[in-house]
Amino acid sequence: MDSLNRMALELADEALEFTEELDVGAFELENGATVIDFGVEHRGGLEAGLLLAELQTAGLATVQTRVDEVAGATFPHVELACDRPAVSLLGAQKAGWELSVDDYEGLGSGPARALVAREGEFQAIDYVDAFEFAVLALESDALPTEAAAGQVADLSDVNTESVFLPTYRTASVAGSVTAAARAAELAMFRLYELGYDPTNVLTASGSAPVAPVAGDEETAIGRTNDALAYGGRVHLTVEEDFDGFAAVPSSAAERYDAPFAEIFGDADWDVGDVDEGVFGPAQVTVNVVGGPTYSLGEVHEDLLAEGFDVA
Repeated sequence: MDSLNRMALELADEALEFTEELDVGAFELENGATVIDFGVEHRGGLEAGLLLAELQTAGLATVQTRVDEVAGATFPHVELACDRPAVSLLGAQKAGWELSVDDYEGLGSGPARALVAREGEFQAIDYVDAFEFAVLALESDALPTEAAAGQVADLSDVNTESVFLPTYRTASVAGSVTAAARAAELAMFRLYELGYDPTNVLTASGSAPVAPVAGDEETAIGRTNDALAYGGRVHLTVEEDFDGFAAVPSSAAERYDAPFAEIFGDADWDVGDVDEGVFGPAQVTVNVVGGPTYSLGEVHEDLLAEGFDVA
């Protein structure tokens, strides 16, 4: 298949062409790397968030919004659908690059991960990218530095002038939108963790509410996780049956009784101390080709309303 980074570069170019319309910013660092501000100093919006979510999947997923309800209140929901979920969701969209350089920290997602391909998922999906440009979306409360861009270039084996870094805060419209687009990706990653071959997943569709934009990063992290674990819905079409499907939805976790701000707070915000099973969508339907269809988990609007602070 074509390079994930080449396809994502076209979407980055689209953002650069319509910065004013999308209310995003763009500039070059002194080493030539391009930063696109989707929600750090610029406001962005729903359309910017949708474009960013599409970029994170390297253009292999259709991403759109619809209007629905959470506990009787109207909320936008993000819907994502794709036919190459192993590559687009695990090989690109997954936030698997923890970038830490000097005093800069960011969580990276997007196809630049496939240029490095050190995560185990890339062996499972049998994909490694090769391209002269690298596109890495960074979730951070600060815009990337030259040192951060330099590390991305070094690990991706490209020139710094060929690095594109779309960046956004969790506490931004783009942060809420791109998080809501991750319901299907969470289901794919849970399946991978449980030992299921992700290339057996033929199609993946997901939806989740767009969390209210918070005033600080910790609250935003809690709310965006609430949106997925308590409001995310996923449908998968798979080739092979599996006895572990019931462990995919978040309700299979030991701790499933409070908004994530409380769950993370009880763990002193050390995500490693939180049961990994809770990082799944609320409800999952799995259609086995030629076999049964499983309906697992359920949406919990009461916990969503509490986490979203719906009055």
